[in-house]
Amino acid sequence: MSGLVRRWFAVSLAWVLVVGFLTVGAQPVAAATQYGNDVSWPQCSVAAGGFGLPLPPASAKFVVIGLTKGLPFTENPCLASQVNWAKTNAKPAQAYTLAAFPTTAQLASYGSRGPWSTRTRAGQLSNVGYSEARFAAASLQKTGFAAPVVWIDVEPRTAQPWPTGGGRQQSENRYVIEGLMRGLHDVGRSYGLYSYTSAWQSITGSWRLPGVPVWATAGRLDYPTEALDRCTQPSFSAGHVYLAQWYDDVRDYDLTCGTYAFGALPVPAASLSGSTSDFDGNWNSDVLARVSATAALRMYAGNGHGSLLAGVQIGAGWNSFNALETPGDFSGDGRQDVLARETSTGYLWLYPGNGHDGWLPRVRVGSDWNAFSTIVGPGDFNGDQLVDVLARERATGYLWLYPGNGHGGWLPRVRVGSGWNIFNAIVGPGDFNGDGTTDVLARETASGNLWLYPGNGTWGWLPRVLVGHGWQSMTALLSPGDLSGDRASDVLARDGSGVLWLYPGNGSGGWLSRVRAGSGWNGINPAF
Repeated sequence: MSGLVRRWFAVSLAWVLVVGFLTVGAQPVAAATQYGNDVSWPQCSVAAGGFGLPLPPASAKFVVIGLTKGLPFTENPCLASQVNWAKTNAKPAQAYTLAAFPTTAQLASYGSRGPWSTRTRAGQLSNVGYSEARFAAASLQKTGFAAPVVWIDVEPRTAQPWPTGGGRQQSENRYVIEGLMRGLHDVGRSYGLYSYTSAWQSITGSWRLPGVPVWATAGRLDYPTEALDRCTQPSFSAGHVYLAQWYDDVRDYDLTCGTYAFGALPVPAASLSGSTSDFDGNWNSDVLARVSATAALRMYAGNGHGSLLAGVQIGAGWNSFNALETPGDFSGDGRQDVLARETSTGYLWLYPGNGHDGWLPRVRVGSDWNAFSTIVGPGDFNGDQLVDVLARERATGYLWLYPGNGHGGWLPRVRVGSGWNIFNAIVGPGDFNGDGTTDVLARETASGNLWLYPGNGTWGWLPRVLVGHGWQSMTALLSPGDLSGDRASDVLARDGSGVLWLYPGNGSGGWLSRVRAGSGWNGINPAF
């Protein structure tokens, strides 16, 4: 059989199988499955810069149209004609856009065009991703393409490769991708992620984004069976799979998963890299605090530039708890949560956030937690992409790591330190020194010295570093992650007069000049 006949036979067989699934499948999931194609610049004519590949057959139930010509800041040369083809043939259509790490020229051109501060490289990279999204949105507007969903294609690029090989590089890649997500969100487009496991691992370090929809590819196949498996297998990012793909030498084929009818998708929760405190879903870190006099729980929304908005009550009766902590997404639904220890019982309660400064029903996740004098949510401490908790044992000074299982529960605890009773404040700022791993800050009682304990990403520590003197004058310390909007972790500290100070991190284990962030905080307990 010649290569041409083999490709023709493979395509014919694939669509025979498709017809079989559509007409004789008895299972509910199979009966709901729809089949379609994705198209982009390779379907343009050779004269227009494409390969002249065929458009989808008449049997296609939907299409996903590519907006770019292989790289960001380029446009599919026949986008308008493909959009018109979908309209003329009454094919429901979504869009996809390519993500890529910026060139030096792109970083210079677009690093300041976005909502993040340009002071750090991380902020500039996020802004480039944001600009990639805005370029895609401009293409939609220009062609009148009202795509309800824009998928973000994240895979290796030969012409403009993603840097890989280390935690710092993978963190930078995440900043670009997150910028894309925020850019699409800000123009009112729902979005999801297209990739595959090995690519996602090498580019992002297996970034877990359970709240973001997934379009999963099965790669080069002659039949759709393995693509159907992608619908039920765990996805590359832990997100729910809505579309699956396979391809051959002629076309890219797609199918809908489960009961998804190729319509609107859930609006993803914001995915603020390294933050455990974006409670209202707008990509800005927030602060939660309990009012001592009333026991009301308030959210002080961050404005993304180092300031807090007026507090909004989001809970009452929180005086029954003697420890509150923001661990991040502990329940695994893509939204930020709170852990609260009940004074009278020692029970540890999970209050799952709903992504919009409210709550889902609470769940008890532990007993006998009164044995601990400090509970800290550092984020992912052991490098498994799941949110963890550190707890200091009152009687021994041992520091225990309670690894989260990603679903609101625990893996076996591990002792990761001793002698921690010398500290009277421990906070988890995230990645404070910019090496891609999660760190801890601890204030020494006797001296007031502030120590950075850099995490090594695998259950342990690198040598500690002194990062401050005289911190005994502060009556409360907390870290919301990045409050100033430059992608570097910050610290908030309350002094004896009730003034709240922002100590902006410089992204490499040090500080910028402190800034007054509020007053009257003596009656407010920012126990996070």
